Amino acid sequence: MEAEGHSFVTRISRRKFVAGAAVGGAGLAVAACDQPEPAAPAVAAERPEIRWRLTSSFPPSLDTIFGAAKVFSKTVADLTDNRFQIQVFAAGEIVGGLQAADAVTDGTVECAHTASYYYWGKDPTFALATGVPFGLNSRMQNAWMWEGGGVELMNAFYQRFNIYGLPGGNSGAQMGGWYRREINKPDDWKGLKIRIGGFGGAMLAKLGAVPTQIAAADIYPALEKGTIDAAEWVGPYDDEKLGFARVAKYYYYPGWWEGQAMLHFFFNLQKWNELPASYKAVLTAAAQTANTIMLARYDMQNPPALRSLVKNGAELRPFSKEVLDACFAASNAVYAELSAKNADFKTAYEAMAKVRRDGYLWHQLSEHTMDTYMMILQREGRL
Repeated sequence: MEAEGHSFVTRISRRKFVAGAAVGGAGLAVAACDQPEPAAPAVAAERPEIRWRLTSSFPPSLDTIFGAAKVFSKTVADLTDNRFQIQVFAAGEIVGGLQAADAVTDGTVECAHTASYYYWGKDPTFALATGVPFGLNSRMQNAWMWEGGGVELMNAFYQRFNIYGLPGGNSGAQMGGWYRREINKPDDWKGLKIRIGGFGGAMLAKLGAVPTQIAAADIYPALEKGTIDAAEWVGPYDDEKLGFARVAKYYYYPGWWEGQAMLHFFFNLQKWNELPASYKAVLTAAAQTANTIMLARYDMQNPPALRSLVKNGAELRPFSKEVLDACFAASNAVYAELSAKNADFKTAYEAMAKVRRDGYLWHQLSEHTMDTYMMILQREGRL
């Protein structure tokens, strides 16, 4: 009844206003003409039309990893009614895949989608934003980046290279790669020429291997010709696309150098700082969307790809505990050496290591016990 009474009063007031306007209409019209033009809506000023270019470190044939940049670009456009558009270019169309960060630093492009650890040769601190040997799993990495200060810590480092970074995708735990011969003991690494991305090569070099970092498109021919003896990329879905099983039959696990691999969107720092706050929020939301979708896609695509690879002759091999222990010891030696001479690396590594200690304390009670039981059911055919 109160709402009904209010409506009745409103109708009476409206009739009185209309009647008054009819009597003094001319005066009202003159008064209206004297008023200043209304200011443009603030939202329009905060949403300028922007066109950026993004260079990816990956080819379109790797649709999941390259697709994360497409998801990002589409999300940005959707959230801004197409006022902010980012055109995605594949590796090699503007710069090579391993030059993506340099292109952002020097302003050749406004942004890139890449793996931070590709640039560890500039400074090993770059590696920690993606993944390091015996580091975090994907959930821990997300926790560190988004809730543990990792984004802020890495951006304090990235600014030295004129970069602002946001997490933008994850592969999850990776496989240990394809080998033309078996790895049964630590000495089997000696003299092995292996394509390996990021930081893992430094640890393998400690064990006598000869690591090299080459782009995805060049791995197969190098393995086929015997230029390299082994290669790792990501996991079954991508590895099947790249055809590694045809030239190296032993497929090892786990990829101890990449318990996960987080990608990043790199933005030219000046271009980032020029954006209105609303667009920075849009880019952050779009990066988080790409981060979630890329991992979900790999988790859906890897199981059937693994079955297909095994069906067609791939031989699965686990790294032995002896091999893993030697790799863990080599990794710790490298971490100690770098921490002693690089303050940035030491700060970031110690922050990551704390998340690792706490994370595995929790996961061994929750995730591991549940997963282990469910895996037993899977092997028994009860799922």
